[in-house]
Amino acid sequence: GIFPSYYEPWGYTPAECTVLGIPSLTSNLSGFGCFIQEHVADPMSYGIYIVDRRYKSAEDSIQQLAQYMFDFACLSRRQRIIQRNRTERLSDLLDWKNLGIYYRKARQLALHRLRPEIMEEDMESVRVRYPRPFSEPPTPSTSRGASPTSSRATSDDEDDDSDEHSDGHDSDAEQQILSAPEGN
Repeated sequence: GIFPSYYEPWGYTPAECTVLGIPSLTSNLSGFGCFIQEHVADPMSYGIYIVDRRYKSAEDSIQQLAQYMFDFACLSRRQRIIQRNRTERLSDLLDWKNLGIYYRKARQLALHRLRPEIMEEDMESVRVRYPRPFSEPPTPSTSRGASPTSSRATSDDEDDDSDEHSDGHDSDAEQQILSAPEGN
């Protein structure tokens, strides 16, 4: 997809292309382009071509756009397939599990500025925890209960230590922020 926007707060279309494995061309004036530049060391190797519209003249940006399009058209079928697979690998970066963190932080910051009394904790002290991926096998401590005999003699207190930080409950301040209506 070709999206050399002059301005775009985020840019859903190039993000959707990326998730589907379609190489795309965007600009560094779009939120998507800036995000990719920040989080991907070499975006072109992943099929994300970013035209510099911020620091280059219009003529230079047009030239860069044309060169990117020409270079892509010159790729062999095999090179395009490899690039498509690399592009699709970025889909985890654009998953809501990852992008949702930024949304929640922005929302917390906005609510904190609007109603500072709600959140007394330091904004940085609120941790966001990733859930365990479904594909990850269980740890021995969580699968031990299904075993007929324990593989090691432990007390019940030791079993609770592994779950201490992954109970899924948010702090009271974070819970207040997250449960506040978005329209306010």
